Amino acid sequence: MTWDQMQELLWPATWETLRMVGVASLATVLLGLPLGVLLVLTDRGGLLQNLPFNRVLGAVVNIGRSLPFIILMVALQTFTRSLAGTTIGWQAATVPLTIGAIPFFARLVETAVREVDGGLVEAVQSMGGSTWTIVRKALLPESLPALVSSATTTVIALVGYSAMAGVVGGGGLGDLAVRYGYLRFETGFMWVIIAELVVVVTAVQLAGDLAARRLGRRGARPARTRLLRPARRPAEEPATGSAAG
Repeated sequence: MTWDQMQELLWPATWETLRMVGVASLATVLLGLPLGVLLVLTDRGGLLQNLPFNRVLGAVVNIGRSLPFIILMVALQTFTRSLAGTTIGWQAATVPLTIGAIPFFARLVETAVREVDGGLVEAVQSMGGSTWTIVRKALLPESLPALVSSATTTVIALVGYSAMAGVVGGGGLGDLAVRYGYLRFETGFMWVIIAELVVVVTAVQLAGDLAARRLGRRGARPARTRLLRPARRPAEEPATGSAAG
C-alpha cells in the first residue's frame, strides 16, 4: 500500500477517532464529576452522609469498572441502538465508551476530592457555607489540578478504548488497524496507525500536564478572593460635636 493510499484512509479515520473520543470525554466529565463528588459527600463523615446509598452507588461504580470494554460494547448493543440508531460507526461507539469511562473517572474524582484539606472545609462551614457552597468554593477549586490530571488519564484510556471499538465496527483508527493491518497483513500500515496513536496520546498527556501545572501554581498563590463574603460592618457614626466643657 502506497503512502497516498494510506492518507486517503487515515484522515477520515483520524477524524472519526477524535470525534469519538471528544464526545465521550465531554459526556464522561459531565456525568462522572458529580458522581465522584457524591461518593465523597455520602461516605462516612461526609457532608451528606448516607451509608446505604453510598454502598449501593459504590457497588454500581465497581461493577461498571470491572466489565471489559469489548464485553460492554456487545452487552449494550440494544441500548446503543436505541440512542444512536445503529450499532456500528463512531456515533454508536461513543455510547459504550462513555458508559465504560464514567465509573473509571468517578473513582479518580473521588480520590482527588478526598485529598482536599479538611480544615478548609471546616472553615467554610464555620462561616455558614452550605454543602453546595463548600463543593463550589472549596472542594472543586482545591482539587482542580488533580481533576485535570484525572481527566487526562481518562481521555488517554478512551483513546485506547476507541481503538478496541474497531474490532466490532466502531470505526476510527482501530477499524483500519483490524481491516488492513490484521486481516490484510499490511504490517507497514499497522505501524503507521500505531505511530499516530502514540502521537495523539503524547499530545493529550503533554497538554494535560501543562494545564495541571499551571493550575497548581495558580492555586499556590495567595488567594485574592475570600471563600465567603463577610457580613458588612455597620458604617461608623460620624464624630459628634465638641466635648462638653
